[in-house]
Amino acid sequence: MEIRVRSGDTLWHYSQLFHIPFILILDSNANLANPNALQVGQTIQIPGYLTGTYTIRPGDTFWKIAQDRSVNVDALLILNQDINPNELTAGQQINIPVRVMSRVIDGNEPYDFQKMSRDMNRLMAIYPFIKRREAGKSVLGNPLHEMQIGRKGRKVQINASFHANEWITTPIFMRFLNDYMLALTSGLTIKGIPALTMYTESRLYAIPMVNPDGVNLVLNGPPPEREAELVRLNRDSRDFSGWKANIRGVDLNKQFPAKWEFEKERKPKEPGPRDFPGYTPLSEPETKTMAGLARTEKYDRLLALHTQGQEIYWGYEGLEPPESKKLAKDFARLSGYEAVRYIDNYTGYKDWFIQDFRKPGFTIELGKGQNPLPLSQFEEIYSHMLGLFVRSLI
Repeated sequence: MEIRVRSGDTLWHYSQLFHIPFILILDSNANLANPNALQVGQTIQIPGYLTGTYTIRPGDTFWKIAQDRSVNVDALLILNQDINPNELTAGQQINIPVRVMSRVIDGNEPYDFQKMSRDMNRLMAIYPFIKRREAGKSVLGNPLHEMQIGRKGRKVQINASFHANEWITTPIFMRFLNDYMLALTSGLTIKGIPALTMYTESRLYAIPMVNPDGVNLVLNGPPPEREAELVRLNRDSRDFSGWKANIRGVDLNKQFPAKWEFEKERKPKEPGPRDFPGYTPLSEPETKTMAGLARTEKYDRLLALHTQGQEIYWGYEGLEPPESKKLAKDFARLSGYEAVRYIDNYTGYKDWFIQDFRKPGFTIELGKGQNPLPLSQFEEIYSHMLGLFVRSLI
């Protein structure tokens, strides 16, 4: 919600007026030259609210409307600076603050890149303290969006949909982001932890869809200009539900230089729906982007969301730090999943992260069954993951 500064207004006053933590007001207006000296007429963003309209009825006053809607009368005055509150007329429309008290993202639906982008825009509009950037592009030019949420401190990256037919990881993660934002602006806890504590202790780097081209292929079918090529790569099948790779037939989670030479010898030798590690490591724009982010940001923790198996993989070649074991144990307790230190599988993003940075990295295998997991598992998976998400940030 946007408001305009009046003489004498401060960000602290807005925090008290709208019952929003001051730090969120400040972070929603990071472009201010001097947050301590607001200029009359400046536009200020108030997170957690939308601007609604109300039609004046006979006998209405600002005081009565404020009482009926449980808002401070000054909130009405600040949203209606061009209206004389002593000269209201029936049928006249005024602006009113509408606090967002429920999710704007459900997620329990087939969830392609377009739906993720729609929902991301919804979150950005209501919670302007979220910072978004285009970290890179996919093969087809779709942006690889990264959202940053939180203050300086521990850096935590969580990513989803490295594998195309594991797209359910994206709406699961997006729902958590929505619940996190709601709790922040409402002063609530999640699993007993104040959301504001999570916000002040960690900065979350959220990459909800690493493989947008592949997800769209699984859910929507091939783009016409690539249909013949993709059908051929898919072994002459038009059923792309089992496709894991990116649009070029490279498995993005087998692209990282962590025993890549070893792994390539026992994996497919040409592009296809799954497991082809590429002709060289980090050959794909998506994996180049993900490696570049880790090198630049130097995350303290990394979680890669996959399906399926209800397992948490947390080790790599004995290079993981002691903190990894404790986190894995906590993740297992909170999710009900099994913590597994080593498996006979290499070249993944978390493998390379542990190898190169010696920081805690995790592959979380959500749900059980055969990929793509059915949406009937959505609510159960989310209930398992919620506490784990929270623990990753504290």
